[in-house]
Amino acid sequence: MPALDHLRSRLRHVHQFVTRQGIATVGNLVYGLLCVRLLPVNDYAKFAIIFGFMGTLTVLTDTVTTGTIAPLVGERLQDRKLIADYVATVRHIVTFVFLAIAPVVTVVLLVALGRHEWTLRDNLQIAAAILFISWFSRISGTYSTVLLLLRDRAFFYRIQIAGSLGSLALLCVAWAMHGLNLYVCVLLNCAQVVYQAISTYRRAQHLLRVDGHTNQAMQRQIIQLALPGVPGSIFYALQGQIMLMLLVALGRGTTSIANLGALGRLGQILTFFSLMNPVFVEPFFARLRQNQVLPRYVIAVVLAASALGLFCGTGFLFPQYYLLVLGPHYQNLRVEVGLIILSSSLAFLAGYMHTIHTSRRFVYWWNNISNIVAIVAIQAFCIWRFDLSVLRNLLVMNVVTVAVSLLIQVLTGIYGFVFGPQQMIGGHSQPVIENP
Repeated sequence: MPALDHLRSRLRHVHQFVTRQGIATVGNLVYGLLCVRLLPVNDYAKFAIIFGFMGTLTVLTDTVTTGTIAPLVGERLQDRKLIADYVATVRHIVTFVFLAIAPVVTVVLLVALGRHEWTLRDNLQIAAAILFISWFSRISGTYSTVLLLLRDRAFFYRIQIAGSLGSLALLCVAWAMHGLNLYVCVLLNCAQVVYQAISTYRRAQHLLRVDGHTNQAMQRQIIQLALPGVPGSIFYALQGQIMLMLLVALGRGTTSIANLGALGRLGQILTFFSLMNPVFVEPFFARLRQNQVLPRYVIAVVLAASALGLFCGTGFLFPQYYLLVLGPHYQNLRVEVGLIILSSSLAFLAGYMHTIHTSRRFVYWWNNISNIVAIVAIQAFCIWRFDLSVLRNLLVMNVVTVAVSLLIQVLTGIYGFVFGPQQMIGGHSQPVIENP
């Protein structure tokens, strides 16, 4: 009967994720779509720029957080001191990274916002909000890992639901009172992230019941595991906003920026499923025995690719249903809907495979460098040959670059199974010796 109990436990976790995380994700998706429909086109263009930079800073500071703790802890989940020390060490590194890159991002942000005739006071307020929310989102990301490792999913889901539905309810109140504007939308997002960060931190401290301390040996392990991905993280943080940057520099007015931001909301339909990666996919593959990995890997990738193929078909065959959600300002984007869904599907599959590869320590220098070189070459060619002030051309370029990233992940998986994972300093299975 232990096998049956194990199956019931897995099904209970899946049910919790679908019903609880699903509510939170739908709440966030509806929040974003309401901003698309209720904000004027010019204001939503500004909204897209603000959250584009916010996403860039978040990705830049995410290099050594959730992606390193789980594979380094491995099966040693009963060692609360070990987990607390890894978390404290990650927080120390993240603080240094944030303080190093925040001034650079702020200067670039102020220059970009200055192109849109905002006052200096408004620009400074927005920059401060972005730094504030990015910092708290990293706190939430790090300590959420503790909750997921120790399987306190009920609390994790509860704070996600409360933050999502709370911000959505306040957005509706502001709209009903005719007080909805750009700054209200931004501040409500800030409030949601701060609530989730504080709640997650307190719960993680309660579960660990021990203070963590930074450790030089752990710092070396974290940096060793994260370092091959650092160039890629920096590149992708900027790459994720390349279309927005090109439209700001080359676009003809703010309409194209608003269109891109609205289409981006459709790309977030897969957000719910991408959240399964750290919750289920990474821990599942990290705990597998070596002889179990390959068959389960093949099945997981084939099933994901098949489902995404059907999703892409709906974008090209029935775009009118997606446009109905976006509202009357965006009804001429039929082809663009198919392109954004195709690119988001390819990106999801690449990220899905990357999660599996990271959990098995298939992390190498060559795959990140190859990906960066290939994408830069494709984009340089597109800038040279095509008019990238046209949104459709930008979306086609994005499809091609994401397809290249997926190909690199396929090659990484083949290499990992043939040549094995990256070896850790001192051996991955050995406990880290704490400095006296």
